[in-house]
Amino acid sequence: MWWIYALLSAVFAALTAILAKLGIKGVDSNVATAVRTVVVLVLAWGLVALQGNLGAVAAIPRASLWFLVLSGCATGASWLFYFRALQLGPASLVSAVDKLSLALTLVLAAFVLKETLSPRAAAGCALILLGTALVVWP
Repeated sequence: MWWIYALLSAVFAALTAILAKLGIKGVDSNVATAVRTVVVLVLAWGLVALQGNLGAVAAIPRASLWFLVLSGCATGASWLFYFRALQLGPASLVSAVDKLSLALTLVLAAFVLKETLSPRAAAGCALILLGTALVVWP
């Protein structure tokens, strides 16, 4: 079941790049990111409220909360850089470079989370790097 959500995430990430590229014409990239962030904020809290989970926030362990805050900071930085890159470059190339996050995640998961980086996954990382190079460099 997780793969359905992951596939939907990929579809919406692709739409994000195209819709953002159309939306940032003549708009400061940081302002565009702020508008996008407000929309995400309203949608996320709206979903939590609809599910009746607002009280669950108080039950988040302190360590988890700190990691979630740090994750939010990383997300914010990612979005700010992504929107600026979209403003300056073609969506297809920006998105290709952005997808290097998969290879980086595999490597970081092996070192930080002690997840196994199998030879097959390592080969996949190498192919991602090669594929990105083929898409980006003329």
